[in-house]
Amino acid sequence: MSLISKRRLALAICQSALLAASLSACSQRLGGLQSQTVAPGEVPVQIGTPVRNNVTPMEASLACFARGLFMSKQKPLVIGVGEIKDFTGRYSVNEGNVVTQGGALMLYSALGKLGGTVRIAERFDASIGERELAYMDRRQLGNGEAQDVNGQRVPWLPYFGGTIQVSDYYITGGITEVNYNISSGGTEVGIDSIGAKRRTYTQSVAIDLRIVDTKTLLVVDTVSLSKQFTGYEIGANTFRFFGLSLFDVNIGEKAQEPLQLGIRAAIEEASIRLVARVTGLNPDPCISLRTRQIQRETSEQIFASMTRGKRPAGAKAPATEARTAPPGFSSLNAGQGQEGSGKEAVEVSFEVADGNLAGATQAVLDRIAIAARRGPVNVVL
Repeated sequence: MSLISKRRLALAICQSALLAASLSACSQRLGGLQSQTVAPGEVPVQIGTPVRNNVTPMEASLACFARGLFMSKQKPLVIGVGEIKDFTGRYSVNEGNVVTQGGALMLYSALGKLGGTVRIAERFDASIGERELAYMDRRQLGNGEAQDVNGQRVPWLPYFGGTIQVSDYYITGGITEVNYNISSGGTEVGIDSIGAKRRTYTQSVAIDLRIVDTKTLLVVDTVSLSKQFTGYEIGANTFRFFGLSLFDVNIGEKAQEPLQLGIRAAIEEASIRLVARVTGLNPDPCISLRTRQIQRETSEQIFASMTRGKRPAGAKAPATEARTAPPGFSSLNAGQGQEGSGKEAVEVSFEVADGNLAGATQAVLDRIAIAARRGPVNVVL
């Protein structure tokens, strides 16, 4: 190999190394990724954004409805969740099922966002509880302490039945529609192998849920909700010779509203409508608090703010709600005569013979502690 060929080879290797290094640095900058070497000798791993609360545009609506349930002073309903199946039949060879198979889990989370104002009965996966009951029935289950049974000290836990809480209602249903390309449009232009394109497209999904009386198996109410999703794509490309060099360049961008996030938001709204049906509350004022943006605060945080008389940050209320409370919802201290008395009155709800306080009551206790620093507080049980 001649000296000139060796120099050209060395130059090509250096150029390739510089290009690889620049692409690596560029890839680290894109998306906020950072590389980190955890232990000596290991290959660096890419670290992105931290874990966050999985919030949706329905957080303020859920908090508002939880406050309505809390103020209604009704006994918390026990609600179970059945299967929320994928009935669309849509499947992609590359990506698997098009819609989520975890609709029931999303519904559990939606009910859990109501701040303890409803009780959730586990009916979706009761295998662990059933297994422990079987161990207990065979006198194999213990807690490490001796138990008194019929005047004898035994190492196993006795079981007399009746420990499993009966449910009042359960919610079931499925994801029933995925409609592709409801509407699409755009423009694509190409001249001498230089082109540009722009297009938009819209699809939709729908869910159908129902709430059933557990004792009679009568369907109390049904709800059918639909959500549209819009995406876009823009790009430019060229494939041509410039002098003796051939250039093939493609640049562009495309994005779509998250499909599964929209399904989660639809399930959350359906949970509000169905629970409202069996509790007799009007859900419309709370549903109107939903936004077109993902809210930063969780429903539990917003609920705590609502019970302290503060408007949650980022949650806009309708113009009428900004001046008056939603129909059917009373002030936390309504009828307690606290105005002008110099004292703040707070109601604390609880269940008879139940030593546990619901999540909503915990927020009220926080409020009592804050109010006590300012002056006397009347606590009404």
